[in-house]
Amino acid sequence: MIKKNDLFEAEITAMTAEGSGICRADGMAVFVPGTAVGDRCVVRVVKVLKKYAFGRLEELLTPSPDRTTPDCSIAGPCGGCVYRHITYEAELKIKTQRVRDALERIGGFENIPMEPILGAPSRTRYRNKCQLPIGLSKNGEMQMGFYAVNSHRIIDTHTCLLQPEVFDRAAEAFRAWQKLSGESIYDEAAHSGVLRHLYMRCGEKSGEVLVCIVANGAKLHGEDLLVKMLREAVPEITGIVVNINRERTNVVLGRELRTLWGKPTIRDTLCRLEFEISPHAFYQVNRTQAEALYNKAAEYAGLTGAETLLDLYCGTGTIGLVAAKRGARQVIGVDTVASAVRDARENAKHNGVENARFAVGDAGAFMRERAAAGDAVDVLLMDPPRAGSSEEFLAAAVTLAPRRIVYISCNPTTQVRDLAFLRQRGYAVRTVQPVDMFPHTDHIETIALVERVAGFFERSDR
Repeated sequence: MIKKNDLFEAEITAMTAEGSGICRADGMAVFVPGTAVGDRCVVRVVKVLKKYAFGRLEELLTPSPDRTTPDCSIAGPCGGCVYRHITYEAELKIKTQRVRDALERIGGFENIPMEPILGAPSRTRYRNKCQLPIGLSKNGEMQMGFYAVNSHRIIDTHTCLLQPEVFDRAAEAFRAWQKLSGESIYDEAAHSGVLRHLYMRCGEKSGEVLVCIVANGAKLHGEDLLVKMLREAVPEITGIVVNINRERTNVVLGRELRTLWGKPTIRDTLCRLEFEISPHAFYQVNRTQAEALYNKAAEYAGLTGAETLLDLYCGTGTIGLVAAKRGARQVIGVDTVASAVRDARENAKHNGVENARFAVGDAGAFMRERAAAGDAVDVLLMDPPRAGSSEEFLAAAVTLAPRRIVYISCNPTTQVRDLAFLRQRGYAVRTVQPVDMFPHTDHIETIALVERVAGFFERSDR
């Protein structure tokens, strides 16, 4: 039986969903971060549980053909880019297999057609948003960067290859301002100090940049100096705001915003529509891949100009407005967040979209009300959070009985669980499309086209 600190030689034969290599020792699976399928290596055991263990790569004996040299010095400690040490082709294969395994092993689906994964044309500088936690180092100086994996320990970072270079310049100007102003750093344990996060957004097409300082208080020392230093370092900046978050919470943003300079939003173009984006607004982090995702979703919706499409979890209306432009007769968006629905209505108005309306409310209740009233919905578009949908929500969708469901997910495991529920109630999964929204990370998006089985429902197509 293996125990902590044991050393053993092994070959990595598979990968976990989180990007760790898997090998075996004494019949037990051992998960080893930073390894690749085909690596022959020496592993040190760092933790042993009942059915599996965790290891650390101690020595690489024979590298996998998939290996490449990481181009980021903190890729290991940061833990965000779990696939930075392998080729992109190998990464796409792993992500494809992850979706296939979820369908077959978790969902119990067989022979579901799956389209080739949509890989990203660019694997660097693709993120249009970042939020950098701020803390104190052991020597009492400000540090800012990313949390180490599974911890709240900040890895001090001066550049991230997933984020645009403009964010690096803004962050360095912010660091310099903090030294000059002496503004205090937030302490989680004591709930004291001011600076909590540096939050930034940019428009890939517009080039606009918004810098948001998340603070445990309404005022900052040296605000005029901050504005001056940021504008000098980053001429692209169009707005500088303070977000006030006085809560003892891990939630980054508070509710209140105060503009120091410029405007509190940026604009960007997605699928030929222009969107106003505030710090609170949802907007896809990888705009280029979001266009690929939304175009595929619109294709699956099969719009001919006659359909009523219901967009659930609609947020600020991005995908619903794309569908409205792509040929839906009518789009109805529903979300529980009133501010998001207000943004969706403004986005519709700004883009001249007259065949879309948005409502605040519970999506399940909304569907049941429409079903009771006999109001037909042809296409249901859903993009739930990582936890997926509840059985109550899915049951309401079945009661509404749309002909087609387009299900977008950022978690294949919860998606296939929900697809299995729909399969038992008269729906068939026709095809699945993986989309790599976040290269080098363990995240994967999928779109499933689900259609009502002819004859299963007593009601005929309406």
